[in-house]
Amino acid sequence: QVQLTESGGGLVQAGGSLTLSCVASGTVLTIYAMGWYRQAPGKQRELVAFITSGGTTNYAEAVQGRFTISRDNAKNTVTLQMNSLKPEDTGVYYCNRGLYANSYRPGDYWGQGTQVAVSS
Repeated sequence: QVQLTESGGGLVQAGGSLTLSCVASGTVLTIYAMGWYRQAPGKQRELVAFITSGGTTNYAEAVQGRFTISRDNAKNTVTLQMNSLKPEDTGVYYCNRGLYANSYRPGDYWGQGTQVAVSS
């Protein structure tokens, strides 16, 4: 059974940093692209960043230059380092296992989410 578990969310002041982790069980993440999404209150879930099996990364314009996605295949973990946080980064952050290795399309497996709140 595939499970994705996010952690690392919390309350932080604007300008601060958080590191989110997504640990997988029941699957080997090495062969999948992985994505991080967020959902703000009253808004649709949006893709924040993804990383392919080969390490190619892509970011939403709103987080470009502030967020960094990485993967540790030995630990079956994907990390989202978030710096220079803004109040508009507030939301629930989810990781997703993609369908393919070298390009990203969202798959069926999602974590339960971790809450990020940024105060002004």
